[in-house]
Amino acid sequence: MLRIALIGCGAIGASMLELLQGDAGLSVAAVVVPEEGMAAAREKAARLAPRAAVLASVPLAGIDLVVEAAGHAAIEAHVLPALRRGTPSVVASVGALSAPGLLEAIERAAATGKTQVQLIAGAIGAIDALAAARVGGLDAVRYTGRKPPRAWKGTPAEEGRDLDALAGETVIFEGSAREAAALYPKNANVAATVSLAGLGLDRTFVRLVADPAVTENVHVVEAEGAFGRFELTMRNKALAANPKTSALTVYSAVRALRNRVATVAI
Repeated sequence: MLRIALIGCGAIGASMLELLQGDAGLSVAAVVVPEEGMAAAREKAARLAPRAAVLASVPLAGIDLVVEAAGHAAIEAHVLPALRRGTPSVVASVGALSAPGLLEAIERAAATGKTQVQLIAGAIGAIDALAAARVGGLDAVRYTGRKPPRAWKGTPAEEGRDLDALAGETVIFEGSAREAAALYPKNANVAATVSLAGLGLDRTFVRLVADPAVTENVHVVEAEGAFGRFELTMRNKALAANPKTSALTVYSAVRALRNRVATVAI
């Protein structure tokens, strides 16, 4: 039985708890949230993971794996110390690694603890193909993220435009994956994941689009290199509790956990 400390109990964390109920090989032993979020987390945990303790920090003992689903601050506060102690970790907020120095800090922490951190693919597919193509040499990687206007609310996309009044598709950002992840941290995890698997944050071209004609989150990845060329299009349904997040993000995290205990993993 793999004992997990889940960091975060928001839309992603709670959905993970729901899917992991009754799993024979995985046990959520702790749910880690800030003090101000404990009441809500206790209510969710009582329904979805009654054996889990709701805590403000990752326990120093009794945990086999730390799983982050809460963003940049949680990585610094909880993942880095866990890695230094030698506890392997899974990170869902890949976009946070665009912050200056954070990826390097994770690498140092994992090296210190002689362990490993896994970045999940999240809402995008073909990450294995992209990473394999990098071995042979990549020439270009482009990512386009297309979402309904409401998914961009609360972001810089609202500056100078009325998202509710858009009559057609509108490009709200073009630039590097690093810039995209910094400006749209809750929408650009895919851009960061694609870049880390391929050409890096500064050489991956990103276009973000608000499109009133779509109801799903549409991701397009194009890559060219020594391997040839591929184009992947995914039309993901949004997580019911958060339109900024694709439901596949949760499924990807759960798959990563189940692969840890599976006799055959793919």
